[in-house]
Amino acid sequence: MEQVNINTEYITLGQLLKITDIISSGGMAKWFLSEHEIMVNGEADNRRGRKLYPNDKIAVIGFGEYQIAQAD
Repeated sequence: MEQVNINTEYITLGQLLKITDIISSGGMAKWFLSEHEIMVNGEADNRRGRKLYPNDKIAVIGFGEYQIAQAD
């Protein structure tokens, strides 16, 4: 599981996809989420605006697993 460090209270699911280089631009998020399965803390979710907080676990099926962490 790859750790994604953030400096803010939360990031959105769309931002996570861009930070991890799964998509190349924010505009691709809506399309990507409609075509691929995403699990947030074990539940399916496809909202690009879904807020992700430290300790949340995200599985992008076929691409990898990520955990949000607060940067020091």
